[in-house]
Amino acid sequence: MASHRKSRPTGTRVAGIRTPALATAALTSVALLSQSAQAAPAADGRPSLEEVEKKVDDLYRQAESATEKYNAAKEKTTKQRKQVDTLLDDVAKRTQKLNEERERLGTFAAAQYRTGAAAPDTATFLLADSPQDYFDQTQLMGRMTSRQKSAVDDYFTEQSATMKKRQEASRNLHTLTETQSDLQTAKSTVPKKLSDARELLSKLNAEQKARLAAIQKKKEQEAARKAAELAKQQAAAEQKPKEEAGAKSGSSSNSGSSASTGSSYDAKAAKVLAFARAQVGKPYVWGATGPGSYDCSGLTQAAWKAAGVSLPRTTYDQVNAGTTVSLADARPGDLIFFYDDISHVGIYIGNGMMIHAPKPGAYVREESVYYAGSSIIHSVVRPA
Repeated sequence: MASHRKSRPTGTRVAGIRTPALATAALTSVALLSQSAQAAPAADGRPSLEEVEKKVDDLYRQAESATEKYNAAKEKTTKQRKQVDTLLDDVAKRTQKLNEERERLGTFAAAQYRTGAAAPDTATFLLADSPQDYFDQTQLMGRMTSRQKSAVDDYFTEQSATMKKRQEASRNLHTLTETQSDLQTAKSTVPKKLSDARELLSKLNAEQKARLAAIQKKKEQEAARKAAELAKQQAAAEQKPKEEAGAKSGSSSNSGSSASTGSSYDAKAAKVLAFARAQVGKPYVWGATGPGSYDCSGLTQAAWKAAGVSLPRTTYDQVNAGTTVSLADARPGDLIFFYDDISHVGIYIGNGMMIHAPKPGAYVREESVYYAGSSIIHSVVRPA
């Protein structure tokens, strides 16, 4: 199992779309077979079956990774747009107040002019950087009433605050523009990767497709074998504490607290699994959060929401939303993350199996946690 890295990968990520029926089990993540090292291109220069298989796998992996980048960029864009809207509203209100303060000063200036007092020079007033600067330049300090001085001070205070808000809004608008660019890049990446994968598969003949199906079947059998081994290990690990607890019944006050905590988690996990099982058969659609379709992190977020727990939107954030445990200690309801870039996640259901939305072109299903090998398992996280 890979080390439990917690750092968030750089870059952005895209959401996926469904592929047509051509994206069958042959598209499932596949590592090169042992004999692929010796596989050579066909005599006509076309890539070998193993090369096509690996290329298709890579393209679908890139599409799924792009999906999570899209999700992250979309979430970030939504938050930034709200911030910009709030700032622009604030700037508008402050500008209105600034105009009102300016009108107040105009009223005072007109009154001074009518009474014969020296009226402030408009240009001097507008170029002043502060109330004191204004007073010094016009030499009106001694002739202004406290009310007039307060009005001038209010004007410059509001002017300074308005300028700061305008600058902040400008910076946020620039950041929003960059994030929207990332979003569009990610959005265009997924269809391109999927199109490339379909093009490669379209060049396979019936015999090659049959061979790919046979390869996939063998991989599924191996994944099931490993899942059964994990189930036995976990069953043995669970039995040992029970036997020890039986021998020391009631001797430790901590055991009651631990049991209570476990019972609370199990109750939430039961709701998570019930929800996830009800989604089996629904299509993977990039950026989808239900109820008719999901991507991988959309499914896990919705499942835990059914248990009253709010998870972040993306795999990058979900991996930090709980306690990391070992795969051997995984319990139903835990989240299992895959790949170094943490771009895929599934819900552990026990016995070495999970429910997940695998990839574009596939459907929510139960599958071994070793569906694409053991080396891609990144970490296991317990959300609550």
